[in-house]
Amino acid sequence: MTTAQAIIALVLGILSILGILEMRIKGLVKHYLQELKPNGGSSMKDSINRLERRIDEIMVLLIKKDN
Repeated sequence: MTTAQAIIALVLGILSILGILEMRIKGLVKHYLQELKPNGGSSMKDSINRLERRIDEIMVLLIKKDN
């Protein structure tokens, strides 16, 4: 194997590894972005919306109690 072939093989190996890492990162980002969209009950966004509604209800009850 010549030096040029070794360099080409090394570069291709590094590019392959980088390509695999890129695909894994894209998959993770896609998964986490889906958690930020409402989906009918089980996403993080749905949980946050439920908590916000409950806090609003508690605030209304506290305001009524003070009056």
